[in-house]
Amino acid sequence: MDSIEKEQKELVAFVACNGHASVSAGFAACKSCAEAVETGFRRGDCRSGCVGIGSCVSVCKQGALKLQNGHIVVDRDLCNGCGDCAAKGVCPQHVIKMIPRNATNFIPCSSTEEDEETVRNTCGYGCIACGECERACPVGAVSIVNNHAVIDYDKCVGCSACMIKCKKKIIIDSLHDLTKLKDKVAFVRCSGGSKAQGVFKSLGVADCHEAMKVDHKEHSLCTSGCCGLGSCTKVCRFGAISIVNGTAYVDPEKCVGCRDCIRECPKKIISIVPFKGVKQVPCASKADYYDKAQVCDSGCTACGDCVENCPNGAIYMKEMHAVIDADVCVNCKVCQYVCGRNVIREMNIPAEVELQRAALERIQMRMEEEE
Repeated sequence: MDSIEKEQKELVAFVACNGHASVSAGFAACKSCAEAVETGFRRGDCRSGCVGIGSCVSVCKQGALKLQNGHIVVDRDLCNGCGDCAAKGVCPQHVIKMIPRNATNFIPCSSTEEDEETVRNTCGYGCIACGECERACPVGAVSIVNNHAVIDYDKCVGCSACMIKCKKKIIIDSLHDLTKLKDKVAFVRCSGGSKAQGVFKSLGVADCHEAMKVDHKEHSLCTSGCCGLGSCTKVCRFGAISIVNGTAYVDPEKCVGCRDCIRECPKKIISIVPFKGVKQVPCASKADYYDKAQVCDSGCTACGDCVENCPNGAIYMKEMHAVIDADVCVNCKVCQYVCGRNVIREMNIPAEVELQRAALERIQMRMEEEE
């Protein structure tokens, strides 16, 4: 085996696009990807991603590429690293890259869009170029190029730091479980039950955004509480959020902290909190005690008992409800003991997660010391 063939064997094709935002209905009659690009994109299409025609499929002699649901899928076992699919003139979007076969971290996005909101509206898998991955990488293997993150595989050691810090949670890591190695998760600041959901359904309202047009006070509903109609559940890519007893609930073991549900919630009652064993208050009501008592039997009444009894000063009142500072809380459970309405919720973390997190921190510290 000559050196060129050996070098090819060590590479594999990778499609740096994980969405279908470029697969426009206007491309249906196109015979090649180049023709599709020349035809032009429509509003809402990603102008940097795979156009889904499959010119690369026809040039692959190994049959390693397939077009599935408008997206190119690479069979790594069949790919011999020849690079024909990534050659100039085959993929006009330049989204096919030849990467080391032993690579473990991947960023499937080639977006050049500058505006974060446009990226979010266009593709659920799009990189928003926030730079968190670049700052987190202990070996400088990740950088932002043309408004999307790129991994330098000559430097990457597969530590997963970029994956953990990615705000959109689009970075793929074949070695670590994204649902376990994370530092933040979403939390719904409401535990109001099925009252609001029942009212909205009786009115024929089926969407949280539509529910915002209803006069909540006229129907004796909390103006800050969950609508219970599940707009957040529809955007969660990880199946981590569901409607339980009429209120949205986040399963912290499934949630990865991507923030898609936070962006979707019209009442803005979903927040991002640290994934560690501290307490949280599921209430965002700004109403006074009397008004709150009229519409909800599970909300914080701002009585102040938790604030007065917290031995570390981790709890304070904000806009008529208690807030717990996760950086100060030591999970002592005193607040839960003194809360007369049993509002305060504990965020438990499996023991194996703590072990994985400690191991990752040791790996990162060792790499930083070796630099």
